[in-house]
Amino acid sequence: MKTYFTLLLIFTLSLSFNAQEFKFEKETIDYGKIAKGSERERTFVFTNIGDQPLIIKNIKSSCGCTIPEKPKEPVMPGAEGKIKVSYNTNRLGGFSKSITIFSNAKSERKIIKIKGFVDKGISLEKEKSLLSEN
Repeated sequence: MKTYFTLLLIFTLSLSFNAQEFKFEKETIDYGKIAKGSERERTFVFTNIGDQPLIIKNIKSSCGCTIPEKPKEPVMPGAEGKIKVSYNTNRLGGFSKSITIFSNAKSERKIIKIKGFVDKGISLEKEKSLLSEN
């Protein structure tokens, strides 16, 4: 019985020492106040600080207005990876969305977030017409 527990302990410790892990530059990206229809894409940059290749199996967003794009290849130890996120900036008002990453990292699920406020703004044509009237 002692041998079984010793083997189980050694196996558990070896898994925790030989694990992949994310280190994000930012876990939340704030779009700030942006105009309707403006640039919608942002990029999360991370490093694999583990000693094995990091494989992102799937990424899911909290709603259909947010579209994440995962790296196609495994991220090698010490290498940088990028996750692109596109938000539908035609939806007015404040937003806060979660993106869940499923991977082979020590923690199988990782949540990153985007937030911001989409304002009506003033369209370029409207601005030109206001300038030409004066």
